[in-house]
Amino acid sequence: MSQDKEESHLIEERRKKLAELREANKAFPNDFKRKHLAQELKNEFDEFSKEELEKKKAKGIVAGRIMLRRMMGKASFTTIQDFSGRIQLYIRADEISNYDEFKNYDLGDIVGAEGTVFKTNTGELSIHVKKLKLLTKSLRPLPEKHLGLTDTEIRYRKRYLDLLTNPESLEVFKTRAEIISNIRAFLLADDFIEVETPMMHPIPGGATARPFVTHHNSLNMDLFLRVAPELYLKRLVVGGFEKVFEINRNFRNEGLSTRHNPEFTMLEFYTAYVDSDFQIKFVEKMFKAITKSLPHKTNIFKKAFHKLTMDEAILQFTPLKKKDLSDAKKLKEFCKSEKIKMDAKGSLAIMKNEIFEALVEEKLIEPTFITEYPIEVSPLARASTVNPEVAERFELFIDGKEIANGFSELNDPEEQAERFKGQVAKKDAGDNEAMHFDKDYIEALEHGLAPCAGVGIGIDRLTMLITGTESIRDVLLFPQLKNK
Repeated sequence: MSQDKEESHLIEERRKKLAELREANKAFPNDFKRKHLAQELKNEFDEFSKEELEKKKAKGIVAGRIMLRRMMGKASFTTIQDFSGRIQLYIRADEISNYDEFKNYDLGDIVGAEGTVFKTNTGELSIHVKKLKLLTKSLRPLPEKHLGLTDTEIRYRKRYLDLLTNPESLEVFKTRAEIISNIRAFLLADDFIEVETPMMHPIPGGATARPFVTHHNSLNMDLFLRVAPELYLKRLVVGGFEKVFEINRNFRNEGLSTRHNPEFTMLEFYTAYVDSDFQIKFVEKMFKAITKSLPHKTNIFKKAFHKLTMDEAILQFTPLKKKDLSDAKKLKEFCKSEKIKMDAKGSLAIMKNEIFEALVEEKLIEPTFITEYPIEVSPLARASTVNPEVAERFELFIDGKEIANGFSELNDPEEQAERFKGQVAKKDAGDNEAMHFDKDYIEALEHGLAPCAGVGIGIDRLTMLITGTESIRDVLLFPQLKNK
């Protein structure tokens, strides 16, 4: 029998069992009240011996999905799984009234059980069941004989099966939730205000990225899914929110890769009356604080973070010499030899940026802040007062991935207007990622934006780093996939 036919046969058999349950008015009850999680019972009673537990006669009232079962005539050992983990049930035919029904339960069914907590002769904490109830009939069998779902494509398309059968996947997403919770707690403790800004914009802005376009029927106008919340958050700083943050979903109509998904999660926060140097220290402090309680790969955060200018990083990780960085001809030849795609009109600064992205980023394994980005690739950042050709900007790289981007914000409305005009010229020349001219944002700046600095942090990449996963799809519950 083929695998598909065998599965169809199993589903048909389970449907017959469900029909019998419906006939007996026992299908999908909702009157069982769970009182304990598996891990809670283990935390409370694992330290006691078999004899000590017998004296305690502690009760356990649990519910979960049947993942394993071992029938031994008139007794059975059955393992159920809830969100916290697994626990074993010991069930005897002479001690529950519905043992014959229980024999027809299937792997994947959800049951409720009440009994006494005890330890088996092998020392496994279990529940000696006195009452058992079928709560949900599973019509489809668990994959891979409940040993774990290994097909990557199915894991992403049917995440619920991945979570059920691969405990390590569940732990990744528990860790992701803890990371976000820790970030929120850290910022709120520092008097930041959490806000929500629009996800549909009349014009895209806040990042150089290609947007998704949608249409609002009642207003008869096109709208753009948010590529970044930056310009709205800075409007709020104008309005008096001196410490503000948003944990937000962004959408960029770009390629898929192990590091890119069309929708992703970012933290963005802004602080008035500070600069990018302040934010560098703040980001390092925050990363060390939020990872302290996490069980995964957090040793990398315990050391002091490194700091290099872009020029210093290029000199450290490529064969280029200091004099080469001011020689346009030399840089063009180098780009050609390294097969780095370069616009024929690319400036010296643009070439250095392209060399950095192509050859240096992936080599930044230890936490490293890169500073002094070319002003040409930083349209919303303040120019350095020391060197106006570079921005007061940084990016944080860890394990070869960009994790954070921050800068002192440009608050001169006239200069920002000129920068927008430059972006519009690029868009007219065919650059789909260039920004639009945001007239309303310029008007907000004309009311006065306090000196401030902002930071964006990629939650997905941070989660990848901490959990040791290689693909962004492993930290997104439902990543974007091609239609079959």
